[in-house]
Amino acid sequence: MLGMVFASLVVASIAAAAAGGNLAALSDAVLDGAARAVTLTLSLAGMMCLWCGVMQVFSAAGVLRGLSRLLRPLLVRVFPETYRSGEGVEELCANLAANLLGVGNAATPFALAALGKMQARNPTPAVASDDMVTLSVLNTSSLSLIPSTLIALRRYAGSAHATAILLPVWLVSAAGAVCAVVSARMLRHLFPVQRRDAEARSGPGAVSMPPPPDAPLPG
Repeated sequence: MLGMVFASLVVASIAAAAAGGNLAALSDAVLDGAARAVTLTLSLAGMMCLWCGVMQVFSAAGVLRGLSRLLRPLLVRVFPETYRSGEGVEELCANLAANLLGVGNAATPFALAALGKMQARNPTPAVASDDMVTLSVLNTSSLSLIPSTLIALRRYAGSAHATAILLPVWLVSAAGAVCAVVSARMLRHLFPVQRRDAEARSGPGAVSMPPPPDAPLPG
């Protein structure tokens, strides 16, 4: 789908430039845009590498374990299965910390690691657990205290007050995070049939089907 959308935009741009006699301007814009994209990518890569390194240092120093204990009263209600098993808690806290710092690209590897450990203990591998769904939703709408990527983009664009968006970002991201968690935890009660069916087929408490009437009796 994304490929079709991109192809449509390219074709429409070329057609509009040809109709208006601006093919030369379009060629210049493409070259200039490609050059700016490389510069922007390198500037963002530096910031992302910095925060990824910081998160690795925090993990080795035990900061993430302390953070998991600090956030336990809140997260145990949001991710009860994960905290009950103890698997993936550190990766979960690292993901939340990276999102709080506004470094979404650095948060993604931690989210994938946490989801992998959640999946390893998932009794129905074909169906995502409630904690997996909650993490996936929260990872896209997390609270952002320091929107580092957005501030870097504003500085790159020449903004004189790159941090002026902090208050709106706090309000919007907090509202989005609350709505995401509440929706994920409430909607699970509206769609329990698929999970029960999957558990009946592959879960530890699977119910065996009775043998056909003409099947020989055991023994």
